[in-house]
Amino acid sequence: MRGTVASLAAELAAGSVSAVELATEALARAQASPLNAFITLDPERTLAEARAADALRAAGQAGPLTGIPIAQKDIFCAEGWRTTAGSKMLGNFVAPYDATVVARGKAAGLVTIGRANMDEFAMGSTNENSAFGPVHNPWDITRVPGGSSGGSAAAVAAGIVPAATGTDTGGSIRQPAGFCGITGIKPTYGVVSRYGMIAYASSLDQGGPMARTAQDCAMLLNAMAGFDARDATSLPRDAEDYTRDLDRPLDGLRVGVPRGWLADGVSADVRAAVEAGIVQLETLGAKRVEVDLPHAQYAIAAYYVIAPAEASSNLSRYDGVRYGHRAADYTDLAEMYARSRSEGFGAEVQRRILVGTYVLSAGYYDAYYLKAQQVRRRIADDFAAAFAQCDIIAGPIAPTVAYKLGEKTADPVQMYLGDVYTTLVNLAGLPALSLPCGFGEGGMPVGLQLIGGAFSEARLLNVAHRFQQATDHHLQTPGGAA
Repeated sequence: MRGTVASLAAELAAGSVSAVELATEALARAQASPLNAFITLDPERTLAEARAADALRAAGQAGPLTGIPIAQKDIFCAEGWRTTAGSKMLGNFVAPYDATVVARGKAAGLVTIGRANMDEFAMGSTNENSAFGPVHNPWDITRVPGGSSGGSAAAVAAGIVPAATGTDTGGSIRQPAGFCGITGIKPTYGVVSRYGMIAYASSLDQGGPMARTAQDCAMLLNAMAGFDARDATSLPRDAEDYTRDLDRPLDGLRVGVPRGWLADGVSADVRAAVEAGIVQLETLGAKRVEVDLPHAQYAIAAYYVIAPAEASSNLSRYDGVRYGHRAADYTDLAEMYARSRSEGFGAEVQRRILVGTYVLSAGYYDAYYLKAQQVRRRIADDFAAAFAQCDIIAGPIAPTVAYKLGEKTADPVQMYLGDVYTTLVNLAGLPALSLPCGFGEGGMPVGLQLIGGAFSEARLLNVAHRFQQATDHHLQTPGGAA
């Protein structure tokens, strides 16, 4: 797909290309791609949306995003579309309504190309946990794209679509964006509605946009964000224009770098690229300051108690009775439950349900779940103290570049440790984004993470945009293709 969201929007406005032409091109790329980035394509439905977008433009009723193709992560319900959450449990579920993110995208004129592949119920860091097969990284098809929004990231990086939706529970927008060399932002918890987003961990899940540039993400976030009375965790705030500060100079910006984040736990290639990114921010007028996040080392442990506990509760509804997969052979109700859940859920989902049920059980709640929530509070306090000394925090997205498919599937703990720089942001409910800052081992992309205080999305997008105006990492594509 040629161009960015912003450039394609300009072409559509000028009449040099139509929504139908863009949708047709995106569908052809999706169908020919070897990446397995999509679970479901519905060309007839997609082209109908594109024709409607062209009609709006002809009538002079188009907005800036009308006719832009997008991939929707298969965790957002979309009326009439099969919505699986990457699981056999929901393999034949057709959503009867639109998630708020999908509905707002429709209202903005976005054209859905298909349903992006993902780790089952958003549980994973590699997109190898999908019941529909792994997604491949377009920079090297023998490597993972990151997860759980790996299909979304791969589709954008490969040029199938200029933008996609993702969700981030412990880094699942930022990590695949980093692994695939694109930009993705996780907003402040409550800024984007979770209504119609199939739940993994309700106090951590947050939807957000993924695209090639920060400018594109700002345009998409304008459409996605806003209060939703149907979501009890949605925040009643005035609407924002997230593009308003994109060109603001970075003079005097205080960039906090946590002590120890660029130490031995990070591979040399990632360290060099992230360090170069921070130096680039200094060149643009920012000032580097060291900050402390003393409880960050406990984030992984706290996250992998809290998230599975909430998953255990959220996924209890999938029992083979009301909806979802039901086993064909059973002798009584208890066996039907057991067989339906063991057949419908994959190994990683079952592992997290078991962990979550254990930490919530009598005798262990105080020792594990309550303690993890206390650590969560300490992490939030650490961020508050750090932001008294700086405006944003910069660091890596992951300790390494994308690794080989199958490399970590036999050792879940090693896979979990890859989220060491991302999970603490979700525990604190803060906004953060990933943007390309260079390349590492094997020519694979490296992501720079920028973290801000609550509701600082516009400032983060400003910093990323100014960085991208001065660099070309985000313009590089797999194989050098445009």
